[in-house]
Amino acid sequence: MAAKAEPIGPLNGHELAPLNTRADGSERPHGVTIVLQGSRNSLQRDAPDEDRAAWSGKLQFFLSIIGYSVGLGNIWRFPYLCQQNGGGAFLIPFLIMLILEGIPLFLIEMAIGQKMRLGSLGVWNTIHPWLGGIGIASCVVTLFVALYYNVIITWVFFYLFNSIRLSADQLPWAHCPQDNGTAEAECTKASATVYYWYREALDASPSIDQPGAPRWWIVLYLLLAWIIVFFIVMKGIQSSGKVVYFTSLFPYVVLTIFFVRGITLPGSTDGIIHMYKPKLAKLLDPTVWLDAATQVFYSFGLAFGSLIAFGSYNTPNNNCVRDVLLVSVCNALTAIYASVVIFSILGFKAFTMVEKCISKEIKILALHHINGFTLNSTQEYYEEHFPTLNSLNVTALNLTGCSMSKNLEEAAEGTGLAFIVFTQAILKLTPAPFWSIIFFLMLLSLGLGSQIGIMEGMLCTIFDIDFFKRFSKPVITGAVCTFCFFVGLIFTTGAGEYWLKMFDSFAGTIGLVVVALLEMISVVYIYGHERFTNDIYEMTGYRPGWYWQVTWRYVGPFIVSCILLSSLVFMLLYPPTYGAWNAEEGRVEKTPYPDWVLGIAVAMILAGILPIPVVLLLRRFQCLALDVDIHQGSIRRIETTVSTKEMMSDQDVLSPESAPPAQLLPDAAAKFTIGDFDSSDSEPSQPRASAHYEDSSSSDDEILNAKYSTGTGIRLAMKPIGHNPNTFKMDVVD
Repeated sequence: MAAKAEPIGPLNGHELAPLNTRADGSERPHGVTIVLQGSRNSLQRDAPDEDRAAWSGKLQFFLSIIGYSVGLGNIWRFPYLCQQNGGGAFLIPFLIMLILEGIPLFLIEMAIGQKMRLGSLGVWNTIHPWLGGIGIASCVVTLFVALYYNVIITWVFFYLFNSIRLSADQLPWAHCPQDNGTAEAECTKASATVYYWYREALDASPSIDQPGAPRWWIVLYLLLAWIIVFFIVMKGIQSSGKVVYFTSLFPYVVLTIFFVRGITLPGSTDGIIHMYKPKLAKLLDPTVWLDAATQVFYSFGLAFGSLIAFGSYNTPNNNCVRDVLLVSVCNALTAIYASVVIFSILGFKAFTMVEKCISKEIKILALHHINGFTLNSTQEYYEEHFPTLNSLNVTALNLTGCSMSKNLEEAAEGTGLAFIVFTQAILKLTPAPFWSIIFFLMLLSLGLGSQIGIMEGMLCTIFDIDFFKRFSKPVITGAVCTFCFFVGLIFTTGAGEYWLKMFDSFAGTIGLVVVALLEMISVVYIYGHERFTNDIYEMTGYRPGWYWQVTWRYVGPFIVSCILLSSLVFMLLYPPTYGAWNAEEGRVEKTPYPDWVLGIAVAMILAGILPIPVVLLLRRFQCLALDVDIHQGSIRRIETTVSTKEMMSDQDVLSPESAPPAQLLPDAAAKFTIGDFDSSDSEPSQPRASAHYEDSSSSDDEILNAKYSTGTGIRLAMKPIGHNPNTFKMDVVD
């Protein structure tokens, strides 16, 4: 009985006084941790985590995490960053940031969720009620992201259904319209794939100020997307856990099919070499390191609350450290693998474009009888003699000089890569409809996998609020999806892509980084890095060493702070713009956002940040009653650290001198005094009853063998919990 008492678990943010401290401040020789339990209508009800959903197996959990963290960014963002930031050299800062930033923060979210078995709101309320705003801020930012992320799925549905054709010529983006009017002129100035995206799919307006009415076909596809998301997440992981077997594994099947086909195509080797040829000089550019840190942060889906929710569904003894390492390696390898696949196909596209370009310019040179060019001149002849041409002739004839490297350097990312560049490459594959269908099915799987995780993080936070527990999960999920659909109608107008760009630039950036920074500070410096280390050791049997301590306490917060500061500086130095479609010239023009749109952007940023200080101030100055009902759950002791004691008020640490009078009702509140420990939750006007143990110097065995009685006739008895010799519960003896 001389062993140190260990914490059992928290209840919604209340940290009660240590049992081994007397009222005079002296220490008891031995500590005992007590859980007070009783019948449902007297002292306590069942612990809140007993009915919590759980994964049906390890594979379901792993696939859910993979499906969430491996998303569209691995396909259309990472290859672009590699190309722009030094090719293979970019892998160096990427892997360094993965080790120093991504993995440590990933483990914090997974482990704290598994330890607390609560959603994002409950976790931060548990660490301290003043931190409850972190969970609210995370939920708000997640809502903003969910709004526009499902619009991307909507566009994928549009292209997927329009890919169901019999031949490449029948694909709607294969040719320009033949109407001898403005549509044909617009398409000719751009290209068939660009025209189809901006005019047929989006029907883009000339600016964000002129959105027009919602496009009915986009509205229908958006409705379809939200209906599918609703049925997937309506019952939490019980329903979504079955879908992840498809959404997580199918993208790898498609990537492998594209890889096998891609490496056999002409030009694929040039594309892969161009992609990964290291440019080490780029490593001296600080923006390259910033891009690597930002990519790692967003590729893991940190700060959304989803990882905390997924971790909370694990069993307490799950090896979360191993899970984090496996998912991190899988995420990085998937990004690299996807880049190889993408650039093998883009290399083939560049090869076909160069062939077409050379044939065109040979014909022009032959018609003007320059440098001995004829209509039968070969590509080798062109490559040999084009550099010797007079620059005046090149300019006069508007020759570009066709080359693979120049074509591959025309980078694209995001929707431009998926819906324009890659669709153009697919036209060169046989049979094109097949490749188009499986490509957009892959994007659909990746998008749904991430959307499931985003929704799960938000809904888990909502379900942990007592007010919403009176409603069933399908009802709450349906209400959220309906709300998101109607708000999302703004993305179905002609300015839909412009609004999506704005949401992506503002709603999911600053707020997420602030939340991530405060998460690290809260766990490491308020909850306590030593206690967190002990929690991981208790759950996994592995005690995090110096690498984890250094990255948690110093390196991780520093990197996240750099991301936050640099994001703010870039926003101030470079006013944000969007790409407005100019139909007359058939191209995209960078256009600054109007002031009223920037006002909405600032409001979204503040909506994702202000809950943090607002909740802190309201609770600090007692303007908002703590949303904690002690009598509705187990009263559990959490040990304090030096850092947390400074934050704890009289409402958090109770003593016989400072505690308000408390009473006991059979169906609700109770006051217990055991030695120098006191906890109360009642109204002063009610009949008072208390249980006492008078001799605070008695041995542990005497305490264990004792029974206590209350003034109302209720008797209490201490019983050990499980095989732990240091943990006991106080039962009502009826």
